[in-house]
Amino acid sequence: MCDLAGFEAALPARGALLGLDPGSKRIGAALSDPDRTIASSAQTIVRAKFAKDAEAVFALYDQRACAGLVIGYPLNMDGRAGPSAQSARAFANNLLKLRDMPLLLWDERLSTAAVTRTLIEADASRARRGEVVDKLAAAYMLQGALDALKERAARG
Repeated sequence: MCDLAGFEAALPARGALLGLDPGSKRIGAALSDPDRTIASSAQTIVRAKFAKDAEAVFALYDQRACAGLVIGYPLNMDGRAGPSAQSARAFANNLLKLRDMPLLLWDERLSTAAVTRTLIEADASRARRGEVVDKLAAAYMLQGALDALKERAARG
């Protein structure tokens, strides 16, 4: 696992990134374009045993020839790591035991809340929100990481 600078240094010049928002029941997945400009929601993976979850993650990673992985790290509002953040870190560590790749834990406080608020404002039904919130939260989180990478590159 890297900080933003280490993650950037470990990445090739081009290549998509896979963003994951791991929850207790579902994992939202999003992908960037190879130039790492925009994040798009991809799919929702229904959680099973870790081996199945990892298989689904790596299938998506390989299909898009991804160069790195960004995992949502839901810190508490005070910046401390609570149970959800600890679970995300454990998930990331377990993935790294299976495959060496650039991996960034990205603070995603309030991403699900922001996406849910947007869906409510768009008058999406509760059922529809349940179907899409995880993958949209993953895209929101991944876009934040992409923007931070671009800002870092612009500062040189």
